[in-house]
Amino acid sequence: MRESAFSQPELDYLTSERRLARVATADADGRPQVTPVGMWRYNQELNTIDVGGRDFASTRKYRNIRANPWAAIVVDDIASVNPWRPRAVIVEGPAEAVVGDGKGTEPLIRIAPQRVISWGLDA
Repeated sequence: MRESAFSQPELDYLTSERRLARVATADADGRPQVTPVGMWRYNQELNTIDVGGRDFASTRKYRNIRANPWAAIVVDDIASVNPWRPRAVIVEGPAEAVVGDGKGTEPLIRIAPQRVISWGLDA
């Protein structure tokens, strides 16, 4: 197992309840795309964020990574409304389009954290 690029509060947040996230990719010409995703996870073994989904290899975000191997993901929510307390973890870095093997491993985008930004994670 690799040393984590994430602080303990960031890991606690990323591995707690499932949240909707947004993935940012860009095509070969640099045109950006931001897409909400519900299927993602922290891969403890590789210290990456793995993003997948239904029919994932046919998606624009998957094709974008094959053409331009950089991505970002934002995982966020609102811890409370009164007082207003948003919290988030942003992960930016090189990404790869992992091909499924047909034996249970599905296609996915694997983001290696090069830059991690977070806020609002303190109790």
